Amino acid sequence: MMRILHTADWHVGQTLRGFSREYEHRKVFERLEEIVVERDVDALIIAGDVFDSQNPSGEAQQLFYNALVRLSRAQPRMTTVIVAGNHDAAGRLEAPRPLLEAFKIRVVGNVRRHEGRIDAARHLVPIADAKGAVAAHVLAVSYPTAACLPNLTRLDGESGSPVIAGVRSLYAELLDTLRGQMDSLPFVLTGHLHVAGGMESEGAERRILVGGQHAVPHDVFPAEASYVALGHLHKAQAVGRDTVRYSGSLIPLSATEQPYAHGVTLVSLDGAQVTSEHIPVDRPVPFLRLPEAGDMRLTELGDYLTALGLQPDLPINEWPFVQIRLARDGLPSGFREEIDRVAGNFPVRIVDSRVASIPGALNEAVLTDPLVRLAERDPEDLFKLAFEREFGAAPNAAHLDVFHRARAEA
Repeated sequence: MMRILHTADWHVGQTLRGFSREYEHRKVFERLEEIVVERDVDALIIAGDVFDSQNPSGEAQQLFYNALVRLSRAQPRMTTVIVAGNHDAAGRLEAPRPLLEAFKIRVVGNVRRHEGRIDAARHLVPIADAKGAVAAHVLAVSYPTAACLPNLTRLDGESGSPVIAGVRSLYAELLDTLRGQMDSLPFVLTGHLHVAGGMESEGAERRILVGGQHAVPHDVFPAEASYVALGHLHKAQAVGRDTVRYSGSLIPLSATEQPYAHGVTLVSLDGAQVTSEHIPVDRPVPFLRLPEAGDMRLTELGDYLTALGLQPDLPINEWPFVQIRLARDGLPSGFREEIDRVAGNFPVRIVDSRVASIPGALNEAVLTDPLVRLAERDPEDLFKLAFEREFGAAPNAAHLDVFHRARAEA
């Protein structure tokens, strides 16, 4: 039996409302070291967005590469496969490849073509079992940029989206080229993109496919694959079929992810039988919603924070992240300053504050919350909000099509 640990969306170097996540990343990486040993893992897949930025700081890079080395030393026979996501700079990620391969770490930053043909060999990673015999393969595919896909104009005549056709063609071409080298062994595909039906996290995940295309159907992945290890969406979930899965992120990356059960996915391959298990990873720092359900009056905020029973000398890295939900009735105009004043007396980090919406009204948090940065909003969502505000109705499919074509030409 082969055991493959699937993780994604580490977003090393992220800050949340200006607060560093380094402490949390260090703690969850320590837990990963324990898991790869406890479960005797044969391969580790990191399915994209290892960094939060295409230009990560020196500290973020050091944290990431230290984690890789520690994982490799904890489970020396384990092969690690890393693919680039939309947040990663493919060239930067691949640059230390010769050094990483000394630790059995393979990195695929993008799809390369020579005279129109994919350099397929660099995508095929053999996985050895405990006896050293190759027992499975990983077909590693990174985030599909426009340059990675076949000539999209060549696919315009096909029914449906040429982008979807391009992604489907990419996976089919790789498999057709490499099938003969896999000796009929089980294989795992990777992907970093949005598969239709997957649940998004507001303000944390960008719509990333080219040409205005938001998501692809799950059947773009060849049915022969034993398992498809996905990244991009931060909630652990299966899409389309049980063997096409997002592992989810290791920690909450936005306030809307507070309810998620973050962790990793252990995939077991036993011949044709495939099973998956979600392994929760405890949060190093609490991520709280106050109140747990419904809304509070602003005058109750101090009581809710007192009830947390936090020690005043708690190190700042361990201060809980808190999102606040306020009732609209009786809310003064300067309520945000009052939130800051009250919360300043407690060891907490306020990362989100929203007011109960009026049924049928636009999203109050998006339109009025100064903590929500435009960079954290999806352009399509902003267009919909602006359109509805201007014309009093939501845009239809034709309006959205014009919007996406304009974006593609910008």
